[in-house]
Amino acid sequence: MAVHVAGLVAVAAFYVVILLTGILASRKSKKVEKKCTGKMSEVTIVGGRNINVLIGVFTMTATWVGGGYIMGTAEAVYSPAQGLVWAFGPLAYLLNFLLGGLFFAKQMRSKRYVTMLDPFQNRYGQLFTTAILLPALVSDILWVACILAALGGTMSIILELSSVVSILISAAVSIIYTFLGGLYAVAYTDIIQLSFIFVSLWLCIPFMILSPVVTDLAQAAHFNKSNIHSWVGEVKLDDAGKWTDDFLMLALGGLAYQSLYQRILAAASSSKAQVTCFAAAGFAFIMGIPSVIIGAVAASADWNQTEYGLPPPYERGEAGNVLPLALSYITPAWVSVLGIGAIAAAVMSSMDSTLLSSASMFTQNIYKTTLRKQASERELQWVIKISVLLVGLAGTGLAFNKSSILALWLLATDLLYCIVTPQLVCVVHLRSANCYGAISGYVIALLLRGLSGEPALGIPPVLLYPGWREEDGVITQYFPFRTLIAFISLAAVILLSWLVQLGFSRQLIPQSWDVLDAFKEKIEAEEEEERPMQTFNEERNYVFNTAL
Repeated sequence: MAVHVAGLVAVAAFYVVILLTGILASRKSKKVEKKCTGKMSEVTIVGGRNINVLIGVFTMTATWVGGGYIMGTAEAVYSPAQGLVWAFGPLAYLLNFLLGGLFFAKQMRSKRYVTMLDPFQNRYGQLFTTAILLPALVSDILWVACILAALGGTMSIILELSSVVSILISAAVSIIYTFLGGLYAVAYTDIIQLSFIFVSLWLCIPFMILSPVVTDLAQAAHFNKSNIHSWVGEVKLDDAGKWTDDFLMLALGGLAYQSLYQRILAAASSSKAQVTCFAAAGFAFIMGIPSVIIGAVAASADWNQTEYGLPPPYERGEAGNVLPLALSYITPAWVSVLGIGAIAAAVMSSMDSTLLSSASMFTQNIYKTTLRKQASERELQWVIKISVLLVGLAGTGLAFNKSSILALWLLATDLLYCIVTPQLVCVVHLRSANCYGAISGYVIALLLRGLSGEPALGIPPVLLYPGWREEDGVITQYFPFRTLIAFISLAAVILLSWLVQLGFSRQLIPQSWDVLDAFKEKIEAEEEEERPMQTFNEERNYVFNTAL
């Protein structure tokens, strides 16, 4: 019991350090607000656009390296039905940051947007911006629930602390310093958190590999203790569709997270925003390697030689907690305490970013532009703080669900991949996209995704794609249906935008039918361009007639 008390003291000390860092960063934020010539709310949201590359890399990497990433990757590697080839988190995040740096960082930062929703608001108006906010908000809440659930399971195993208590304490600490300091508090605490994650997890690896209960990883690559699959795993031809779908969902769905663009828009310049993305790609990949090793060690361990005993975690339905179980039963007690600290750091580094991203979108794109257009800067800052509190409470409530960490992690990106990513590609890179095409693509994607079902939420599918399977009364789609929905949505936006534009430009559709005023501003702009030419022609004719 003394070891557990020592562990609690160590974790409590870590929380105090993080909280003090957040409070000090909030003072930094207030100093920047006094010097900044821009709006106070923008200092809270994008740090006055003065975040340097080093801090940007730390905070961007720490945002993605959360409890879901660490524990979900270890769960995938350990699970006999999956293995290393299904642990696509590190590779997917690598691709995500590279694509973000190449195709979105420069375009978004150069136009000095404040949130990811600004381009939607500028082109499509308030109604569609609100529609885009809903899946983004749901995704953020699910992400908060995922990472808090990861922490609750870890503390209950290693420290024998109630998961409810650990979730509530961790959520309270994250909410408090995000509430006080905005992006500066998030960024500076991320530096400490990411450093602690890196050192702690890598320090645990030698103790796990050299443990007498662990067999040679090279031998276990062929068969783990379940004698079903190796920890390397395999992707059968029948499973290739699901593997592709899950991988692309993580790689491309992450492009629609406000947390990504909050760091991009906070950079001092477009080039620095791109460098931040490229550097974060490498760091995020490296941070996933310890989880892969821990998952492989857990698959190679003889659990009968540990106090945990048989059956192993997978057969007890505890594969989602395999990382804390391995730390608790395969490493010395003090090493496992370091592991719990790493997971706590990962949880808070992602949770604070998610809270601030949702609060920023609501305040900047809903409250400021629709609910209270005359709101003062001080009022907007309070709206951000209240929004942080509400999103934190919603995510904390869902964290008590007993779902798989990996399932929650994937579900958080699902809505963004199917609905928001196609819209973001069009609004940033397709000038011909208009609100009629965007609404059509949105409705089609939402309808198809709902009809496809979701086992994690207990929603049965209405649409059955080729290769579906039913196990224990639960239907699972093995066809890459999410990717199909995303491409259908993208095609719908492009095609219907072009058809509607063609109809109005050729006067095949009466101008009075433009109920969303999508082409009214365009026509007025064209008339403004024609007026100087008409004036010039009239003046030229007058001069010619006078001379004659």
